[in-house]
Amino acid sequence: MNLELASKVVVISGGAKGIGEAITISFAAEGAVACILGRNPVEAEELCARVAEDGGRAEFFACELTDENAVREVVGVIFKKYGRIDCVVNNAGVNDGAGLSSGVEAFRESLEKNIVHCFVLVQAAMDALIASRGSVVNVGSKCASTGQGGTSGYVASKGAMNALTREWAIDFAPHGVRVNCVIPAEVMTPMYQKWIASRPDPSGALAAIEQTIPLGQRMTTAREIADAVVFAASPRSSHTTGQIIYVDGGYTHLDRAVTTKGAAK
Repeated sequence: MNLELASKVVVISGGAKGIGEAITISFAAEGAVACILGRNPVEAEELCARVAEDGGRAEFFACELTDENAVREVVGVIFKKYGRIDCVVNNAGVNDGAGLSSGVEAFRESLEKNIVHCFVLVQAAMDALIASRGSVVNVGSKCASTGQGGTSGYVASKGAMNALTREWAIDFAPHGVRVNCVIPAEVMTPMYQKWIASRPDPSGALAAIEQTIPLGQRMTTAREIADAVVFAASPRSSHTTGQIIYVDGGYTHLDRAVTTKGAAK
């Protein structure tokens, strides 16, 4: 299927590693120009080089996402260089453990790191998105629906992301701009691998988690998340907006009985 993304300009926050890396690669494979926003040039430049070797286009733009002026400036730089912005992907975020026992300032900082910059980025790119009749894709988290414990700031941010997906879909609808959200649950990324490795029994912990995922009892891959993001962003998804799309093997919503040993069949 031709997703009609050739030469489209896509801005991807946190697009250099983990799910973001997979999103960058998938957009580039469809012929889009992937513009990575972040603060880790070594990882980003290495990824851009790999994309170029495969015949794609990706470029790194250094940006501290919690700095409003920096975000607005870099969006201006991208627009000046390419003359258009067709999609914004709000992918950057961190599950930082700012929970109920943390101070209020830690909670505020978590919101800055996980949702405020999304608002700033979309607002900064708004005129360009309207001009291109483009799209916004947010990358959320299952914890907005399930909770997680010990991470109030992150969960509040992801809940807000779901709500803003529908709010922005309404705001942008008169201009033909679509807004959707893709929700991962258990995805094997470098950050997840690091967390699994910290468990007393890493292989046992991973096996236990996999058994809770109804479809295939396996982790979702970053590529599977990325492909859903790219399709949601593409013109081939032209009448889809305001949707919260769970790419999680049924983890979030299906009855746990389906993975319980001895459950009735």
